[in-house]
Parts: sequence; structure tokens; C-alpha cells
Amino acid sequence: MSAKRDENRRPRQAPDDEGGSIPIDPELEAALREAVAAVEDPAAARRPGGEGAPDAEPAAEGGEAVVVREQLADAQDRLLRLQAEFENFRKRALRERQEALQYGSQNLFKDLLSVVDNLARAIDHARQSGGGDLEGLLQGVELVRRELESVLSKNHVREVEALGKVFNPAQHEAMAQIPSATAEPNTVVEVLQKGYQLRDRLMRPARVIVARKPDEPDAEGEPSGRS
Repeated sequence: MSAKRDENRRPRQAPDDEGGSIPIDPELEAALREAVAAVEDPAAARRPGGEGAPDAEPAAEGGEAVVVREQLADAQDRLLRLQAEFENFRKRALRERQEALQYGSQNLFKDLLSVVDNLARAIDHARQSGGGDLEGLLQGVELVRRELESVLSKNHVREVEALGKVFNPAQHEAMAQIPSATAEPNTVVEVLQKGYQLRDRLMRPARVIVARKPDEPDAEGEPSGRS
């Protein structure tokens, strides 16, 4: 019995391929047993202070994944808000553009109403006088003209300067040329129709007659006279 106990206490030997045996280190055998126990009992690996405690790296990776998901959700929320704001801006801009096209001239027409009223009063006065008060009619029409010019000026519409100016094809339209000994050649000597511009944009060129030297033939080859 005593010999058998001593035999059991001696470390076991693993068979070698060549017939010999290699002794197993007791510490290695203990580590293998703990590893097997940790696999069979996962709760043991999570016990604090034990050698089977989980590594900190997987926990850190899990935390980073949570942060990334939160950032992604926040970015998606901001994107949805931005899309909604842009859609509202687009609709508002479209509505304002339509209103500008439909009612952009509202202030101009509102100013013209008083001109129409004064012109109607002048006509009524002329009818009541039986056509005898011609001076009153002329005064009424002159009043309407001045008021209309005031409305145009208020809305940044002004007359194109032409008379006595050098002919400018960007603002003037030459209707004829006449010989002139007093005016410089290529100078506007008569305005047939006034031109107007809105701010810096030409609305209608001024139709003018331009001076030339008396000895120059006109467009039709005549030595003098209007063409």
C-alpha cells in the first residue's frame, strides 16, 4: 500500500513518440487546469482578482462602438434638420419670387393712381366749361405731367440727356442728320422722342437728329437737308 501511494505521488510521464517519456511541469499542469475550468465555467473568468478576469481591451472597444453609434445618430439628426431647413428656405424663396413677379410694381401703380385722378379732374373741368376754359385745361394737364415725372423720378426712372450732347449709340437712336454750321458734327440738335432709363439700365433710347457738316453728303447722297 505504501509503495503504491509513493508511486501515485510521483509526477506522471507522457509517452514519447520514440518510446521515452517527458516529465510534465506541475505549474504548467496547474495553468492548464485553470484554463479548462475557465472555459467550462465562464462565471469564474469574471470573478474579480482571478486570473480569468476579462481583458480591458474588449471593453474599451465596446465603449468606442457606443460612442461611434451616438455620433452617427447625432450626425443623422443634424442632417435631417438641415434638409428640413433647406426645404423651407427653397419654398420661401419660391414664394417670394412669385410675389415679386406678381406684385413687384405695386408701389409704382399706387403712385400712378393720383396721376390718373388729377387727369380725370382736368378732363371733367374742361367738359363742364364747355371747352371755353382752355387755359384751365392746359394748367390741369401740366399739373398731371409734373406729377407723373415726380412718380417716375421717385421710382428711379430718369430722362436720358440728349439735346446738345454728343451722339451716343448706347443711349441715342439717330433718325436723321442735318447740316449745321453752328453745331459741332455728331451733336444732337433735336429730340424727336425722349429716352428713359431705370437706374443704370436703358428702357428706351432717345430718338434724335444729329448735326453734320454742311458739305458732307447725307446717307442718300444729298448735299444738304434732312435724310
